Amino acid sequence: MPETFIPSGTTDVADLVKWAAAETRPLSLHGHRSKAGLGRPAQTEYALDMSRLSGILDYEPAELVLTLRPGTLVSDVEKLLGARNQMLAFEPPDYGPLWGGAAARGTIGGAIGCNLAGPRRFKAGALRDHLLGFIAVSGRGEIFKAGAKVVKNVTGYDLPKLVCGAYGTLAALTEVTLKVLPAPEKTRTVLVFGLDDARAIQALAAAAASPHEVAGLAHLPAAVAALSGVAYVARAGTGVTAVRIEGTDISVKARCEALRDLLGSFGAPLEELHSMNSAWLWREIRDAAAFALPQDRLLWRLSTAPLSGPTVTAVIAQAQPEARFFYDWAGGLVWLSLPPADDAHAALVRGAIAGNGGGHATLIRADLATRAAVPVFQPQPEALAALSRRVKDSFDPMNILNPGRMAPSAGT
Repeated sequence: MPETFIPSGTTDVADLVKWAAAETRPLSLHGHRSKAGLGRPAQTEYALDMSRLSGILDYEPAELVLTLRPGTLVSDVEKLLGARNQMLAFEPPDYGPLWGGAAARGTIGGAIGCNLAGPRRFKAGALRDHLLGFIAVSGRGEIFKAGAKVVKNVTGYDLPKLVCGAYGTLAALTEVTLKVLPAPEKTRTVLVFGLDDARAIQALAAAAASPHEVAGLAHLPAAVAALSGVAYVARAGTGVTAVRIEGTDISVKARCEALRDLLGSFGAPLEELHSMNSAWLWREIRDAAAFALPQDRLLWRLSTAPLSGPTVTAVIAQAQPEARFFYDWAGGLVWLSLPPADDAHAALVRGAIAGNGGGHATLIRADLATRAAVPVFQPQPEALAALSRRVKDSFDPMNILNPGRMAPSAGT
């Protein structure tokens, strides 16, 4: 186990990173380690535990702006906002149970580092679209600021978008400011039963193209709908296609009626979930809960052109009949569970995507040896990889922060 430093403020972080850079001692950054299984395995002698940098610094409900420390639990933020009928519109998922960890242990800093967003992403945008500004420490040990505590800010480089999805390889965040939004008054979900994958994605595309402002579009094939946790919404042996509607009571009711007419043209039985049942279903989809067990199965997260999703999964399923999958974001996001393999079936998965419209694939769950040997993230074309390396060098020239977390580097 690496020796762990636990800073309590921005200055502490800067001092520790300066020391690490001067001594060439790489640091692995983490909060509560709820996403330690995501990315390539860390190989460092020292760790920087950011969990003590937690708490709300400023919350202005009228301005829809929240400033906090990155070690703050997402679950605590959601409770705070819920008391004011507000929310994190990007719907951060809770992936801890996917690696056998406890639920509700993810931090805001971890969500930012991984740029995590849930089923509402296609409507509300990714997390990077909601990060207004931050204070951080670079790999040189320099404290710097980016963005601002206002929604309308167009000055300077858009560094908030750059740190989202950087997995802590560019800077150690010590303060962040997020945009929040009013929570919907009512939520309902229209369910369509019995559609095959291709027909279901067509139905979701029709709902997305409608004027009814849908906020969730997912399809669970029969094999996944039958799994514990989502089985109660399913009919025996059938797939479940789900369309979420949010808004005021009158608006939601009217839009659900219109959607039932629209989706009824696909020739399948329809039902509705209201309030708590609807929220529960979308949490299951958000967290990929159907694939939390068994832990030894590989888990991939695929990004594809929505209408290509069924073709991609059909190619994979033909080669691997034990494949299980479901679709979110109207088919643009595919969760894929596969049996164990030393190569994680990477060539099969990425080849299926490349041959059917393109996209990328991230290996979400695999053992340490597999994650060290197989590219966890989609390999970049050389020109883009070279640009990524230059960005890394500009923030962290000594390669101190999370080295090798996203791609192999010297000594990893």
